[in-house]
Amino acid sequence: MDATFRGHLGLIIILKYLKTRGPFCRSCGIATHREMTSDSLWQGWWGIPSMIVNPIIMLINIPQRLKVNKLAEPLPGAPRPPMGPGRPVYLRPTILGVLIPAILISVIVLVEKGDPEFAKAGDCIHNNNPVVLSGVIDKNADVEVVPCSDPKAEARVVGRKDDTNDGENVCRTSFPDSDGYFTYKRGSNKYTLCLQSLENPQQKKPATIFGPVNP
Repeated sequence: MDATFRGHLGLIIILKYLKTRGPFCRSCGIATHREMTSDSLWQGWWGIPSMIVNPIIMLINIPQRLKVNKLAEPLPGAPRPPMGPGRPVYLRPTILGVLIPAILISVIVLVEKGDPEFAKAGDCIHNNNPVVLSGVIDKNADVEVVPCSDPKAEARVVGRKDDTNDGENVCRTSFPDSDGYFTYKRGSNKYTLCLQSLENPQQKKPATIFGPVNP
């Protein structure tokens, strides 16, 4: 029976599409599908486009596999011995590949969660720079978003303005209850977080913090 099984190889920014075309006997078709699926499960996720493409490729294979399943077993004495189908995919170590997208997504979420670029009003932040004096602009602020319940939390974001790094004027006029700011600029990407200091007796340094960061 004519059938086409496809696979996918993700290489961060490069996508490689694999294809094996029949005709297949029943055993050869099942073996090919299992190999393609097994390989795609561990090598098909590496890149954001691949995380979308890979499951689509594996779904496309299902109708082809259903056609092969309807074939009769190969007759003995054929000119060429049929391929052994091998173990089902769920019994192979590569089945653990189904965890890869979940792990990658979790890592991305954790990174973004702590990145001030994704901070919004109501979030709290901490400056990892060890010594900051009240009223002094810290030009090397190392800011991360932390839970407001975290003892490290030093300030709450009361407002955000994109496309500007004029923190002093923006926060004074738009968010008068702010007493600090954090600005960021890299290329055309720039934003300002207007901050309100938190009173935290566990902090060993004054809470008024931050200033421009222009890598």
